[in-house]
Amino acid sequence: MSLFDKKLTEIHSEIDKGELTVSDLVNASFERIGQTEDKVRAFILLDEENARARAKELDEQQSRGEEKGLLFGLPAGIKDNIVTKNVTTTCASKLLANYSPIYNASVMDRLHAAQSVMIGKLNMDEFAMGGSTENSGFHNTYNPWNLEYVPGGSSGGSAASVAAGQVYFSLGSDTGGSIRQPAAYCGVVGLKPTYGLVSRFGLVAFASSLDQIGPITKNVEDAAYVLQAIAAHDPFDSTSADVEIPDYISALTGEIQGLRVGVPKELMGEGIDPEVKQKVTEALKVLERLGAIVEEVMLPHTEYAVPTYYIIAPSEASSNLARYDGVRYGVRADNAENLIEMYRETRSRGLGPEVKRRIMLGTYALSSGYYDAYYKKAQQVRTLIKQDFDSVFEKYDVIIGPTAPTTAFKIGEKVGDPLTMYLEDICTIPVNLAGIPAISVPCGFASNGLPVGLQIIGKAFDEATILRVAHAYEQNTEHHKARPEL
Repeated sequence: MSLFDKKLTEIHSEIDKGELTVSDLVNASFERIGQTEDKVRAFILLDEENARARAKELDEQQSRGEEKGLLFGLPAGIKDNIVTKNVTTTCASKLLANYSPIYNASVMDRLHAAQSVMIGKLNMDEFAMGGSTENSGFHNTYNPWNLEYVPGGSSGGSAASVAAGQVYFSLGSDTGGSIRQPAAYCGVVGLKPTYGLVSRFGLVAFASSLDQIGPITKNVEDAAYVLQAIAAHDPFDSTSADVEIPDYISALTGEIQGLRVGVPKELMGEGIDPEVKQKVTEALKVLERLGAIVEEVMLPHTEYAVPTYYIIAPSEASSNLARYDGVRYGVRADNAENLIEMYRETRSRGLGPEVKRRIMLGTYALSSGYYDAYYKKAQQVRTLIKQDFDSVFEKYDVIIGPTAPTTAFKIGEKVGDPLTMYLEDICTIPVNLAGIPAISVPCGFASNGLPVGLQIIGKAFDEATILRVAHAYEQNTEHHKARPEL
């Protein structure tokens, strides 16, 4: 058994007994990376010197008998759109290849306070725009279950690194499914918190009204621990919610007797692979045996979620990415004869095709004469989608369906067809538009040997319930224990 197959509580127990040190954990992480990274390619940068120094510091603290943080000594990978002080943050873009921030994202300060150890920065789709990590400006990441397949995206590196056992947990960001979809493809647990629960300060913005940071772990209990560590009100983030943070760990009771589960007809019908639907149906039967009440529900505006998202998100991106012009920071085009040419050359050379595509879409939707027809209309439909969820949650505790309509697809299969790629997010996008939480947990394997993800959606700021349901399901199945062979 790998060290990283153990639960957090088991690792901390061994540390307390003197059977394990933080340096042992960090050594295990870099050893595993050395064995697998040439195949998986999950990382953009490894921060070995600082990681080993941090491990030594925590070992000395342990020897003094000081109180340990919630994530004491656990090696973590960080998606490369989360700002890290004095450690390059590129967003997997050539435009930011030389950007070394002078401050930390708030989640990094919270991880430091919880005493985890950052191992390095993880690969992603450039500026988080994509669903396969094939849009990275540097290299592809590969699915540990089958290296011919994508790991999902945009947090593909975050999911692949956990699935491959390179780190104990990782952080990703989720704008339209970018934590949950790669977690499903890679057979791990991915949690998108309620919008505003985890600070976005220091998360490089893609679509500001949709982006949210969350954990990727190997089991639900560990996801609860990481969320406990990073969830907090942050005065540096104007969208941070000032709400009481419950005890997520104590919510994992395994008790779901009488819990009401709604299964959206729209997420179990046309477009959903039959094998995926079968695995989700089997998972629902497990929950029924545990005492849950499962009924079909309707989310009638779900069919409009993808076009709504692909107006709102690119519109916000076109505004957010205007700052990358070669003037303030990042790469600058050489030998431009004037300012306009410098802007044009910098962005032409520094940005990839998917980022350019979305900027163009967003700029068009926001332009004079089209704003009301597209952006305003999309925001109105977004409200209808949220109201659909509100209506269902008046009667049901959670909503359950597939995380993605299919298992992972082959590398190169869809990268030339953006519309087909966009439809891979049909199950996850409605959650972001509504601003509510959802978790993806493994629920078996398709006949091609690739993992299937089960998505559990909850009410706003009710992460405790979706964690409880996910944990109850996990404790009565073995899917989360499966590991890829590399």
